[in-house]
Amino acid sequence: MPSDKICKTVHQHNKEPVSDEDMQRLLDIAEDYRKVKNYVYVRFGGIGSLLKLYPGYTVQNEMTASGYREKLGMPAVYYYLAVFDALGDIKSQWTRTKSKILKLVNKNEGFTDEEKHYLRFLLKVSNVFEAVLNQKPVELTVKMGKQYRKLVEQVDTERLNRYLCRQVRKYHVKLHTDAADVFSIAERAYRYADHGIYISIKEKRKRVFIPLTDNNQYKCQLRIKLYPDENRIEIKVPVNVSVKSHTDYLNQVGVAVGFYTMMTTDEGHRYGEELGRYQSEYSDWIREQTSSYRRNKGDNPGRKKYHGKKRRLEEQLHSYINHELNRFLLEEKPKIVYIVKLPKPRAGGVSKKINHSLAQWQRGYIRKRLTQKCAEQSIEIVEVLGKDISNECSVCGAIGKKSEGMFRCSECGYMEEEKKNTARNVKKRGQGDGVLL
Repeated sequence: MPSDKICKTVHQHNKEPVSDEDMQRLLDIAEDYRKVKNYVYVRFGGIGSLLKLYPGYTVQNEMTASGYREKLGMPAVYYYLAVFDALGDIKSQWTRTKSKILKLVNKNEGFTDEEKHYLRFLLKVSNVFEAVLNQKPVELTVKMGKQYRKLVEQVDTERLNRYLCRQVRKYHVKLHTDAADVFSIAERAYRYADHGIYISIKEKRKRVFIPLTDNNQYKCQLRIKLYPDENRIEIKVPVNVSVKSHTDYLNQVGVAVGFYTMMTTDEGHRYGEELGRYQSEYSDWIREQTSSYRRNKGDNPGRKKYHGKKRRLEEQLHSYINHELNRFLLEEKPKIVYIVKLPKPRAGGVSKKINHSLAQWQRGYIRKRLTQKCAEQSIEIVEVLGKDISNECSVCGAIGKKSEGMFRCSECGYMEEEKKNTARNVKKRGQGDGVLL
């Protein structure tokens, strides 16, 4: 049963420019936060620390005993948040590594079913995975031990263990961060009052006061993002909001996502027809300014002007995207939205200008915001397979031709606007067997 609450991120901003002195105090915290994370990455990111990651208290105790906090002069409230932040990153990285190797195992036709089963067992059972990587004896419960021995009898464990070790060495990424402008803050390290927020700093019993543009107050862990070139901060707050349910949202809608028009439905309705203009303005300005910015990046006034204009253009683009997504949901009243799972961006292309523009394409942001808004409105999103979906005739299924924004089928003679034909195919696949599980 779906939850009646969903987490969303709200943002708070400073009302007045943050003074250089106060910004430096916050930057000092962010820099220490970065150092702690990198220290944890190096010390606990390797195979030798796998058993220490869960539940993580071993890492906490070792970090306490290390004396690193005292060396930095960092308040404990920030120090341990940085430790657990880094710990979460390490866990996520190991999950990505295992997922990558699992995909390789499943696709490898050189392995027998028994060998694949054995490797999946290693990837699934954490203490066996750790033992194999560190060449230690495997210790399991009676039940799990019986299953493991049965698998061992059917395969060459030495060969498969070497394979696993090779893949881990190849695909596991060593984490590092250069971000010295962001940190998390616990509830006991801040206080809302006087139309703003008081934030604890490294100096004992002292806080920085930041006037805010709103009077909302929260009691949870916050995320602080610093913009020193603009003398501003952004506070990200996770909040639980009630999920809305609409009895009149009954439609099933297939959508095609584009660069110039954000979304086209299977009925031919268009949303975000100005997206291309906004994106081109943003990407063209970035491209034109990059060389000048690099030449003058040591000049503070120039750097502030660059970042300020970039932020304004991006905010305009994102505001337009959100407005059009809201209009799409309000007008279409979907119960289900069918959408293609987009491929990863590819390098190369027609020209540097076009490639740069495509690199700035906000498709990831669009997808994230659509997913969030649908979740808040109890609307289901279904991803479908996208292979040849724009070249296929939505009437007869034959492969047709696209020209000047139109689709033409040589088999049945069907002719339609290209994006509308694609959206019809998306809906058909979503209602058929093209759904991604």
